[in-house]
Amino acid sequence: MEQTNFILTVNFYRTDAGNEPVRDWLKELSRDDKRIIGEDIKTAQLGWPLGMPLIRKMDKNLWEVRSSLPDGIARVLFTVDGSQMILLHGFIKKSNKTPQNELKTATARLGNYWRYKQ
Repeated sequence: MEQTNFILTVNFYRTDAGNEPVRDWLKELSRDDKRIIGEDIKTAQLGWPLGMPLIRKMDKNLWEVRSSLPDGIARVLFTVDGSQMILLHGFIKKSNKTPQNELKTATARLGNYWRYKQ
């Protein structure tokens, strides 16, 4: 059996209360949606750094995985810390543009991650 060499390992952002918002969000999705998002994240892990159409840089230290689902579009916002891909926020897009509140949530979690990492 061939061993897969991942460039990045995936970790879920954890709140002060110990919650993992992206993991909780994924649990609410259908099996098919989880599979598609998981395959897209795995592609990012194997091929990092990647660009469009799968990965888009949103801001300094903030990227999104862009997944096309049968009934919509999913986004997982993440940061990279060394060889770790930290999943910060996930949501289903309902418009062409990323909603500001979704971006603010990810940016706040990004700030918390780097603040508590020090």
